[in-house]
Amino acid sequence: MMSGTAYQMLTTTYLLNLIVYLSHRYSGLIPVGVSCAGVLLESHVAFHTWPTEGVISMDLFTCGSGKLIPTLPSIQKLFGVKAANKDADDPMMMWSHKLRGFRKGFVPEYNSRLNPLDADLGFEILGTHNFDIKKPLVSDAETDFQMVDVYEVLDPKQRRLSDYYKSLEDDGSYESLHPELFAPDHILLLDGIVQSTRYGDAPYHESIVHPAMITHPNPKRVAVIGGGEGATVREILKHSTLEKVVMIEIDGGVVDLSTKYLPEWQDCSSIAHHDGSAEWCFDDERADLRVEDALAYFNDNFGSAAEVDAQEQFDVLIMDCLDPNDDHPFAKVLYTDDGYVTSLYDALTEDGILVVQVGEASGINDPADENGDFENRSTMIKMLDAIGFKR
Repeated sequence: MMSGTAYQMLTTTYLLNLIVYLSHRYSGLIPVGVSCAGVLLESHVAFHTWPTEGVISMDLFTCGSGKLIPTLPSIQKLFGVKAANKDADDPMMMWSHKLRGFRKGFVPEYNSRLNPLDADLGFEILGTHNFDIKKPLVSDAETDFQMVDVYEVLDPKQRRLSDYYKSLEDDGSYESLHPELFAPDHILLLDGIVQSTRYGDAPYHESIVHPAMITHPNPKRVAVIGGGEGATVREILKHSTLEKVVMIEIDGGVVDLSTKYLPEWQDCSSIAHHDGSAEWCFDDERADLRVEDALAYFNDNFGSAAEVDAQEQFDVLIMDCLDPNDDHPFAKVLYTDDGYVTSLYDALTEDGILVVQVGEASGINDPADENGDFENRSTMIKMLDAIGFKR
């Protein structure tokens, strides 16, 4: 008869579906516990148990091309056995995922910026062991344009796990009355790069929207380039002068995934104060979501060959898309294409305002933008000045 730990090990290798199981060996620990190492083809799996402490540590290394993250729920179910004590807490799993081996310099034309696991996803989320909660809500979801990941994490430096659990109880405590203050962070990543977070939602989206909306004397028509998670539109809809907001987002897959896994980004229930309002922001009669190429939209409607309709111009135009330093061909076009940037100028009314998200500020030791990673930003700023924008 196969022992429980042997069954767990063999099932783990089966779940991976990418490695050949060769052999395994067990050793007892003193005073109690067991260590087990399984030899796989060019890989290995090992775990050590401390029954009295209710702890098991596991290391899985594989040279295969299969993905390990999707196996986490099954591994937790196999090894996360709840203690027999009826008052015992549910098992917790803390894990990290790291790339091992050599790539740059060994794999021809390898570009780490094009591998999500060598980007923010790999270093800031998967590779760290410091989160009390780390759970993939969306893992490696591929749209027509990019890979999307959404992670739920709780960093003990920012929130206490006990406070979060308290907020889930219906006991009238401060935590339960204000659960939004103790919830884990939700992080949206596109091609492995952090795009938006629950904790950063208000600071980012309020600052990119409200200064321009307040500065303009009467903003009625607004356009958003990008903004797939919907939070920029949500903030714009808070303004009573608004008659129409057009969001041009090329990737409808990001919008759909955000609707399902990041609903608070598109939640307008707290600002439904007018006729035609809706709980979901894109159902508001003033919101016009267009899943299409923003470059083509502005070149076709406001480019040099277009007959510009003054009724279709915008009072405020917000670029909420790729950072200028992103290693992506589309980013270069967004910030350096003369015809496109000129069409943005022509898309604005006489007192229109352009808001551009241009990435993080340079550090004191960084080179000048035109000589470093932010060359695209430098180029766009010069183009805006030449076209006639005022700062």
